[in-house]
Amino acid sequence: MAEVQEQEPKVKSEEAGKTRPQQLSYDTAPPIPDTARKRKIRLIALAVLVVLAVVSIPIYSYYAARESTDDAQVDGHLVPISPRVSGTVLEVLVLDNEHVKAGQTLVKLDPADYQVALAQAQAQLATAQANTSESGVNVPLTNINTASQIDTSRTGVEESRAAVNSAQQAANQAQAAITSAQATLEARQADYEKAQKDLLRFKDLVAKDEISEQDYDAADAAARASAANVQAAKANVTAAQRTYDKAVADLGQAKARLDTALVIEKQNAAVRPRQQEASQARYQEAVARVQQGDADLKQAQLNLSYTEIKAPVDGIVSKKSAEPGMHLAAGEEIMAIVPLDDVWVTANFKETQLRKMRVGQKVEIEVDTYGSSRKYNGHIQSIAAASGGKFSLLPPENATGNYVKVVQRVPVKILLDKGEDNDHRLLPGMSVTPTVLLND
Repeated sequence: MAEVQEQEPKVKSEEAGKTRPQQLSYDTAPPIPDTARKRKIRLIALAVLVVLAVVSIPIYSYYAARESTDDAQVDGHLVPISPRVSGTVLEVLVLDNEHVKAGQTLVKLDPADYQVALAQAQAQLATAQANTSESGVNVPLTNINTASQIDTSRTGVEESRAAVNSAQQAANQAQAAITSAQATLEARQADYEKAQKDLLRFKDLVAKDEISEQDYDAADAAARASAANVQAAKANVTAAQRTYDKAVADLGQAKARLDTALVIEKQNAAVRPRQQEASQARYQEAVARVQQGDADLKQAQLNLSYTEIKAPVDGIVSKKSAEPGMHLAAGEEIMAIVPLDDVWVTANFKETQLRKMRVGQKVEIEVDTYGSSRKYNGHIQSIAAASGGKFSLLPPENATGNYVKVVQRVPVKILLDKGEDNDHRLLPGMSVTPTVLLND
């Protein structure tokens, strides 16, 4: 039967060969059942799936433990250089892209004005120091003088009091002299009246020749003498009154001098501390002027030193604009220095990439400039506290009613490991692709 079946197709093929010779190969193959064909397809698909699984598992394991971004660049410090004082440029000692050391002179300004200011500050300081010396000497002299004034005023008070006592005694004596002179005058007047009465009696008696002329003349002389004595007693009373008046006037003057001496003593006692305070204040003011002069001198010295503009750090000179003859204002930027010893990478990762990212994880850095020929190693130093959009001029407002959700990017600072950039080939602004090893 098999032979018969095999021959029949041949006959048919021969007959068909006359008209369709190209179908001989297809017609000769036996038909494949549908179940076997499906089984074969399933086996092939399963094999493909197994191969894909075997290949994708390590690939997935590799990339699942890594996060990378091309939104990253090298960052560094840009140190602006500007003069701290105004002046005219005398010399520019560096060129663009020249490497300089910290402390190296970059630009020299005209120092003439600042040299004059320094000389003035030195002269003012010397004057202030001289005034301080004088004021320092005046402080003890003022103390001595005020103490002497107080002693003198006290002596004047004591002398005035003694003069008052003396004048009082003189007034008392003058008063006693007046009393005595008045008593003498009264006695002389009594004697005078008695002499006048005796003279009248003697006159009557001499007229009657009862007494001699000699007795009458004696009585007359006694009366005249008594009258002279009265006049002398009156003169003594007047003199004693004048003496008393003078003594009273002297007493008043002595009391006035005592009052003046007391006022002077009080004033000296009150003025002494003020004079001492004033003297001490003048001394302190002089000391303050010395300090001010010293500060002015130091400022003048600093200003003179600022005429030489020096590099604050090691680095490369960039954006040089200073030229000899230019007049620069204080704070005017004339160049910048880029310190290549301190560079890092700022990578803006998507917020969805930060899930497993931690500080300290290792990072492989590929620089666009050098391609895959050289890679740098680093580590995450810090993750920013906010997304980059929050620091933009118009930050996103996701709380509003109508908005399009945009995946935000968060800056991550990556530091290079020690010794990775000793040749300083990484420059700020270069584009890089960092890859964070999440399982590290």
